[in-house]
Amino acid sequence: MTRILVVDDHPLFRLALVQAVGNLEEDIEIIEADGLDSARDVLGRRPYIDLALLDLHMPGSHGLMGLVTLRSEFPAVAVVMISANDDPLVMRRALTFGAAAFIPKRSSIAEIQGMLRAVIACENPPRPVLHDRSSEAAHDREVAKRLASLSPQQLRVLGLVAEGLLNKQIADRLEIQERTVKAHMSAVFERLEVRNRTQASTLLRSLEITDPSRKVAD
Repeated sequence: MTRILVVDDHPLFRLALVQAVGNLEEDIEIIEADGLDSARDVLGRRPYIDLALLDLHMPGSHGLMGLVTLRSEFPAVAVVMISANDDPLVMRRALTFGAAAFIPKRSSIAEIQGMLRAVIACENPPRPVLHDRSSEAAHDREVAKRLASLSPQQLRVLGLVAEGLLNKQIADRLEIQERTVKAHMSAVFERLEVRNRTQASTLLRSLEITDPSRKVAD
C-alpha cells in the first residue's frame, strides 16, 4: 500500500488534491494535514508514510524552511512541493532544497497524477528546464548543503532563533536545558559558517518566498 500525506491549509484545494491522489491506484491510503505542525505530528506517529504533498505557502512554514524541516526530520519521506507560484526561480530553489518534484497548482489532474506516479515509482519526474547557473543558484546549493548538516533539533533551535526567541525561551519551548540550547547554537553557527544570531536569522529568512496570491492590497 502507498501512503500519501496531503498538506495544505486551504480546505477546498486540499480536497481537490485528495481526489486527484485517490484516483492514482486502488491500493492507496490518503492522510490529510492542514499545516506544517500537524504534518510533523502525523509523520511522527505514522513513519510508514511514503510521500508528502506540501503546499509551499502555509502559515508557520516560512517558505522553503518547511521543506527543509520535513526532509531533515523524516528523510525517508519524499516531499513534493505544491504551489500557485510557478516562477522558474522558485521551482529551481525548491528542487535544490530537497523537493522530489514541484507541481504548480495550475497543473491538470493528469499532470499531477503523472508526476506523482513517477515519484512513487522512484523515477525521475519531468522537471522544468531551468538554465540557471547564476551566483544565486550556487549560493542556494551551498546553503542547502549547510542546512542538511544540521540535526532536526538544531534546525528547530534555528527556527526559533529566527522567530526572535531568546535562549531561555527556546529551552522552555523545546523542554530542554538552556545550556543545551547554547551548545546547539554553537554547532549551528559553525556548520552554517555564521558568527551570530543575526547572521543565522538572515540566512534563514533567505528561504522565505512571497506568495503573490496572499498579498494584501495597499
